Amino acid sequence: MKSQDIRQQFLDFFQSKGHVIVPSAPIVLKDDPTLMFNNSGMAQFKEFFLGNGTPKSPRIADTQKCLRVSGKHNDLEEVGIDTYHHTMFEMLGNWSFGDYFKKEAIHWAWELLTEVYKIDKNILYVTVFEGSKEENVPFDQEAYDIWKTLISEDRILLGNKKDNFWEMGEQGPCGPCSEIHVDIRSAEEKASKDGKDLVNADHPQVVEIWNNVFMEFNRKADGSLEKLPAQHVDTGMGFERLCMVLQGVQSNYDTDVFSPIIQKIESVTGAKYTIKAANDDEDKTNIAIRVIADHVRAVAFAIADGQLPSNTGAGYVIRRILRRAIRYGFTFLNMKDAFIYRLVEVLAEQMGTQFPEIRGQKNLVMNVIREEESSFLRTLDQGLNLLENVISAEKSETVSGQKAFELYDTFGFPIDLTALILRERNLNLDEAGFEKAMFEQKTRARAASEISTED
Repeated sequence: MKSQDIRQQFLDFFQSKGHVIVPSAPIVLKDDPTLMFNNSGMAQFKEFFLGNGTPKSPRIADTQKCLRVSGKHNDLEEVGIDTYHHTMFEMLGNWSFGDYFKKEAIHWAWELLTEVYKIDKNILYVTVFEGSKEENVPFDQEAYDIWKTLISEDRILLGNKKDNFWEMGEQGPCGPCSEIHVDIRSAEEKASKDGKDLVNADHPQVVEIWNNVFMEFNRKADGSLEKLPAQHVDTGMGFERLCMVLQGVQSNYDTDVFSPIIQKIESVTGAKYTIKAANDDEDKTNIAIRVIADHVRAVAFAIADGQLPSNTGAGYVIRRILRRAIRYGFTFLNMKDAFIYRLVEVLAEQMGTQFPEIRGQKNLVMNVIREEESSFLRTLDQGLNLLENVISAEKSETVSGQKAFELYDTFGFPIDLTALILRERNLNLDEAGFEKAMFEQKTRARAASEISTED
C-alpha cells in the first residue's frame, strides 16, 4: 500500500466517524512562547484543551507536520544514526474536544489498525498508565478494562509517568496515555525474546505507532496539576512508522516516504544506500544518506512555512539541521559542492498534493538552501582542516577551549559542530575554557566600545 493511500485511509476512516478533516498547521510556531516548532499534532489545538475558544467541530482529524529537535523532545543527534528517529515527521491524529473519551478512542484505534489496515493483533502490544503517587493520579483502570475486551491481558503492559503520562512541555495540557506498539521482528527473534520485554526499550523493530492521550489535566507554571474544564482526546500516530509496518519493510527509510529522496541522493552523489539490518549504525555512507534524506524534509518545510535559517532562535535550529546534513555529505559522501537543494524538487513532487506550500514555495526553498550550502561549505572545508591540525597538535583526549574558540571566532566554525566531531572521535572539549575565552572576548569588545564612545 502506498503512503499516500495509507494517509488517506486514516483521514477517510475518521471522517466516517464524524470527524472534520482540517489541514496541517505550519511547522513553525510564531505565536507560542513555549514552543519554537509544532512538535505534536495537538499544538494547534492547545487553546481548545484549555477551554479558550471553540473548535469548528468537537471531532477533528488531520495529519500534522511536526519537528522535534529541541527541548523535551530532542532527537537530533540520534537521527540518521538509528533508523527510526526523525526531525520532521507526520503525525496522524484524531481529536475529541469534550465529546467522546477513552472507550471510543481505543475502540476506533483498534478497528482501524486491525480491520482496515489488517495488522495482525498478535504483533501488537498496548500500554496503560500505572498511576503516580507523586502526582496523585491513579492507575488507569478504565483504559485497562477497555483493552481487556480487545486483546489478551498478557499484551497489556503498565507504563510509568515517563512513558504513559503525556505532556506537551514544561506546562500546558497533559494526561495519562495508552500507547500501541508493534513487534515486526522475525519469528526466530520473537521466539528468543518476548516482545513485551522490548516495549519502550528503543528497539528498532518493536516501536510505538500510536499514542492515545486522555487530556484531563493542565500543568501549571508552578508544576502542579489542575483539572481541565472538560475531558479531551488527543491521539497521534507516527505516519512513517505506520508505513513501515504496512509496507513490510524493516525501517522507515525503506518506505516510499523516503525512497524517492534516497534514490535522488544516490543519483546525485554516486553513493549507494544498502538496506541492512534495522540496527544499521555502522555504515557511514548509509548514515549520511539517512541524515540528508531526513534533514532536507525538516529544513524545506520550515522554510516553506516562513522560517529562514539564521543565528538565533528557531532560525538557528534550522541552520544547525541543515549544516549537519551538509557536513555528512561533505565528510562521508565526498560532496564538496552544494547539492542538497536539488532534493527539494523530489519533495515538491512527492508531497505537494497533501502540503501545497512545499510546491508553491519550491523555488524560494531551493534558493535559500543553495545559498546556505555554498556559504557553509567554504567554512567547513577550512574549519575541518584546522580542527584536524588542532587535534594532532594537542595530542590529548581533551581539546582546549581556547583553540575551539579561535576556530569559532576567527573562522566561523560552530562550537556545537566542533563538540560533535570530537564526540565522534571519542575526544572531549574543554567547554569551560571555551566559555572563558568567549567571556574575555566580549569583555574586550565592550571595553573597546566604551573607548570609541569616549573619543
